[in-house]
Amino acid sequence: MIPAGLSLEQAPPFSVPLRFFLTAPWFLVLAGLLILWQGPGIFASRWSPATLALTHLFTLGFMAQVMLGALLQMLPVMVGAVIPRPRLIAALIHLPLTLGALALCAGFLFGAPGSFRWATWLLGLGFGVALTAIHLALWRAPVASGTVIALRCALVGLLVTVGLGLWLSGFFGWGWRLPVALAADWHAGWGLLGWTVLLVAGVAYQVVPMFQITPPYPPRFVGAFAFSMSALLAVWSLLAGGGWNAAARIAASGLALGMASFAAITLYLLGQRRRKIGDATLNYWRVSMVGAMAAAGLWLLARFVSAWAQAPQVELLLGILMVAGFAVGVINGMLYKIVPFLAWFHLQAQLFGRAKTPNMKQLLPDAAIRRQWWAYLAALLSLIAAALDPVLFSVPAAIALAASGAWLGFNLTRVGLAYRRISRAAGGAVAVPAGV
Repeated sequence: MIPAGLSLEQAPPFSVPLRFFLTAPWFLVLAGLLILWQGPGIFASRWSPATLALTHLFTLGFMAQVMLGALLQMLPVMVGAVIPRPRLIAALIHLPLTLGALALCAGFLFGAPGSFRWATWLLGLGFGVALTAIHLALWRAPVASGTVIALRCALVGLLVTVGLGLWLSGFFGWGWRLPVALAADWHAGWGLLGWTVLLVAGVAYQVVPMFQITPPYPPRFVGAFAFSMSALLAVWSLLAGGGWNAAARIAASGLALGMASFAAITLYLLGQRRRKIGDATLNYWRVSMVGAMAAAGLWLLARFVSAWAQAPQVELLLGILMVAGFAVGVINGMLYKIVPFLAWFHLQAQLFGRAKTPNMKQLLPDAAIRRQWWAYLAALLSLIAAALDPVLFSVPAAIALAASGAWLGFNLTRVGLAYRRISRAAGGAVAVPAGV
């Protein structure tokens, strides 16, 4: 049964989002191998070159891959915003994004200006195509629902994030003079709060009630959240840039409270599920929201304990809770809903009247999801522990993270292979990325 509210007749080919979804997990494997290679020193400071490379393996390699691939799939289906020539657009985003992320991480690790220059051109191309295509589609959406508003604000956040990232890349690649620390803070703030949190919120407004069978998000919250967060981010950026640090901290506190409110409401709704049968993806959502609340609480606490304000361990913990906890957790959980559902939907269209379509749990059993869940939880807990005691926990964190990413990759590839096998057996012609 197709959930209400979806316009699946406008869905792009399965190959469009699948190439992003099958690439992303292997960047988590690379992140684990990087920790294993660099050892405890990678947890010394957020500013070390290896730590910056690790951060971008998460944010560009994993998060951006899935988020952009999901948008190419969701915009036509959820909001009726059609993206023309989706296969070409996907190719022009996916390859430059993949190569650009690798070039950027190589630049950090080896201090090579040439790598930063390549990364600038590749990422500029990939994100430029993505921002242009998605913005044009999104602003043509027939209805300005809460999801559409949140996604529009998130795309503005991505535009600012990418602009700041390219500006910083100019510093590393061409020696541009700029306030690096301030630009990096802006880049992180807009990337995590203006892009990631708002995109997750916009998608959650649809998928949490739809797939988890919960009550809808409160309409007043949905109407105010994205605009409020975007406005606070703009105010915080201006205040921080002008040197009004006390006022900037007040604005940042508002951002932390806003994010915590979204997480708390989501947890409450998940507790009100009308379907009492367990769902293997619920744990990812719950841990993700707890991670967001913990990050907000830690940031606020650090404002009142001066010794914590610039402590490397606190900065690293904040990054781990926001990236590995909040973002990776919720993306991991959503992948397990999106990929089997899309495989089922496209098979149903191909096999209609000819053969029975396997259900989503046949394509990917709950047992496979639950096993990978334990690997993800072990990776998250060991990363948190490594921020506090890197000598003892960096190796377990590396192994658990690589195992979690590889397991996720194998599970998603399993769905892709089943899709291709069933489609071919039924004589269906389907475009599947190489390697699926």
